Formats: sequence, C-alpha cells, structure tokens
Amino acid sequence: MNSNAFFDILRQAGAAHEAASGAAPATGERQEGRWRVLPLEGTFEIVYEDSRGAWSTRRVEARALKLGPGRTLLGGIDRGRGGYRGFRADRIRRLTDPASTTRIEAGILDWLLARAEAQRRERAAQIRALSARRRPVKTRAGPREVAA
Repeated sequence: MNSNAFFDILRQAGAAHEAASGAAPATGERQEGRWRVLPLEGTFEIVYEDSRGAWSTRRVEARALKLGPGRTLLGGIDRGRGGYRGFRADRIRRLTDPASTTRIEAGILDWLLARAEAQRRERAAQIRALSARRRPVKTRAGPREVAA
C-alpha cells in the first residue's frame, strides 16, 4: 500500500468520525487543493540532491509534510539559505535528527510519516486533556438545607 492510499483510508475514517460526532479537526491537518498538509515539528539536518544532481547539506526547521499528487515535500525553514523551502522527500539522501541522534538513509519518507502521525496523536491527547479540565464536574444535586 502506498502512502497516499494509507492516508486516504485514514482521512475517510476521520471524516466519518467527525461527521458522527460533529467535531472539527483540531490536529492542524489541512487540505490545500490536491495537497494534504500534515504538521511536522523538528530540526533536521538533511543531505539533499537537487534537480541537477548536486548534493548539499541543509539544516531545516520542519513545519509540514505535504502529500501531493505524485510527490511528498518536507516543508520548513532552511537556515542556510534563509526562508521557507520545500524539499522533495525522494531527493533526501540522509536525514539526521540531532535531538535524538537518529540518522536515516533508507525509508526516510516512512520515518517522516510516522513522526508526523506521532506528533498528531500527541496534539490530540493534549487537546483532550485540556478539554477534560475545562468541563464542569457534574454532581448530583440534592435538596439543600438553608441555614437560618
């Protein structure tokens, strides 16, 4: 199963759940035309091969993983070049996560998808915890005695 088919199944299940519960998505995921945008956080060092075949090392503060027709982009702020850039996932030759000292040379797209999904779950759990704290506690009200 390719990643787009996998996310189509997830999107359909999520839409069915939202329709049944009347809830709006609060995970930051969105649709931009034919592109599905998954929020992604982290600072990565990538070795990237451009369209001419030249390799370079980039430090990227990730913001989103964009799944589109025929390609997937890692979007983020490129500190070396200054500004927001999109990097094709199929051209990333190596990805290093300095925070966890993880170094990946194969299965980079799978790792990025898993990381975005884990972060989505964390955000959803945080939202549930916050909303649970805000709900008033229902108590069974009995007859009150009035002090004279």
